[in-house]
Amino acid sequence: MEIINTKAKYHVAVTATDAAYSQWQCRIMYYWYKKTKDMPGSAMGKFTRILHSGRGDQLMNEIPTFVVDPLPEGLDRGYIVLNRPWAFVQWLEKAEIDEEYILMAEPDHIFVNPLPNLASESEPAGYPFFYIKPAENEKIMRKFYPKENGPVTDVDPIGNSPVIIHKYLLEEIAPTWVNVSLRMKDDPETDKAFGWVLEMYAYAVASALHGIKHTLRKDFMLQPPWDVDVGKKFIIHFTYGCDYNLKGQLTYGKVGEWRFDKRSYLMGPPPKNISLPPPGVPESVVRLVKMVNEATANIPNWESLNRS
Repeated sequence: MEIINTKAKYHVAVTATDAAYSQWQCRIMYYWYKKTKDMPGSAMGKFTRILHSGRGDQLMNEIPTFVVDPLPEGLDRGYIVLNRPWAFVQWLEKAEIDEEYILMAEPDHIFVNPLPNLASESEPAGYPFFYIKPAENEKIMRKFYPKENGPVTDVDPIGNSPVIIHKYLLEEIAPTWVNVSLRMKDDPETDKAFGWVLEMYAYAVASALHGIKHTLRKDFMLQPPWDVDVGKKFIIHFTYGCDYNLKGQLTYGKVGEWRFDKRSYLMGPPPKNISLPPPGVPESVVRLVKMVNEATANIPNWESLNRS
């Protein structure tokens, strides 16, 4: 295994829109970036919210932001995430990025421990998602990763985020990632099979087409409610709803007597001081709610600034 360059800083880059839903998540994320950035063990450099709405918004003065264009009308087929690879292509071309490495992150990421640089120059670091299964989708994968390129197992079970990658590797991969994303979206069989994770598969395929393998780091991230311990992991990803009854038992798929689900707040931010979960709920969920509450207590104009 290569020696990891823990001293080289990475630039934190998060793609976002100007919708209230994206804004409140970015504000919480940026709060925790600022708190963990200079802790011992962190290799964080600067932060950029890459805003792919084509125009500035009311968070420009609060969060360092670089505005890029969305895909031409209709190209995203209503799948807003297709703008992510195109946003990275534009940012890499036009922005001045001091750091050699880039962390591709998402608005629903909270830094829970100081994150070192997990990548090396030739080998980026990614997180293995249990639902990204290239080998189980060989027929579809072969449309985009032909046999002559090698076995389907060459495609890592990852998405583009979280990934720490050397800037020149991402500059190589990003245009291919755009291309593969659009081709996948245009193919009805692929679109149906991959659904909302299509753009993740596109990144994994684009990397493999360039012969790039990622170090798979399970400690990169945890996803409540499935991951119950925080431990030494680095990022909390709060994409799943957390539903529990008052006995502290998970009622996933059924609205809980206690719940925290980011999708409850599509039109505006969650309230300050969300009630903590009942006793017996895993530490990961308790920690998530406490971190959200700390951020919302300290971010100015929390309730008023970001509403759709």
